[in-house]
Amino acid sequence: MTWTEVAEGVHARRYEELDLTTGLVIGAERCLVIDTRGDVDQGAELAAAVRELTDLPWIVVYTHAHFDHSFGTTPFLPCDVWAHDRCLRELLEHGETAKAKWSARYRAEGRPEIADALDRTGLMPPDRLVTDRAELDLGGRTVVLVHPGRAHTDHDLVVHVPDAGVVFAGDVVEHGPEGFTEYSFSDETHLGEWPGALEAILALDPRIVVPGHGEPVDPGFVREHRDGLRRLNELKAAVAAGASGADEAVAASPYPAGVTRAAFATP
Repeated sequence: MTWTEVAEGVHARRYEELDLTTGLVIGAERCLVIDTRGDVDQGAELAAAVRELTDLPWIVVYTHAHFDHSFGTTPFLPCDVWAHDRCLRELLEHGETAKAKWSARYRAEGRPEIADALDRTGLMPPDRLVTDRAELDLGGRTVVLVHPGRAHTDHDLVVHVPDAGVVFAGDVVEHGPEGFTEYSFSDETHLGEWPGALEAILALDPRIVVPGHGEPVDPGFVREHRDGLRRLNELKAAVAAGASGADEAVAASPYPAGVTRAAFATP
């Protein structure tokens, strides 16, 4: 739980819990906090950590609606909260259900302190919405919020810091032991479109890409997994067409069996 300055005034903070990585971009007049962790206590810790680096007014952005990225916001209030417009719908329609599910999961795992914190957490839907692109002036530094297309969810948002060559990619990019994990894919995932979202990130010509989980990576990592997801799509299509058996496709995948089967189970 330490800050890494990936470029001047651009910081990443990686946590042991879920290997989550948050971000901070500091301008001359305000700062941007990228994702707020998973509950009110975790959000308070992050807010205090931001204050170790800057006392500037802050803005918050959600890369997507999943609890570990967006449930820790109340300690930052009052402030603008930016997100993709479909993130608002996701939080309003499914946020409380997700909170209850993860609270129960943590309690079952024998981690009641996190469950209790989730139970005390009030959700904060975004109030500043993006459809495709928005620019935020931090004072002497412009940050661009970009919807790269549907990928991990239908409302992914990446944060581009052009003057630093940094992109905060949320869970469109993950840096687990095999790149992706089984948890990267769900019924919210758009596997067929995900390589295009990675291509959109590469088109921003980043020097450093900060994933939603794990250490910062370079563009070569993004290209590798763009190609890996393209291969998963080919294998999934072959199974659907009856040209390949599932076990044969899993064996031919560039990813471990569990990751591949999770990807194949997406819509």
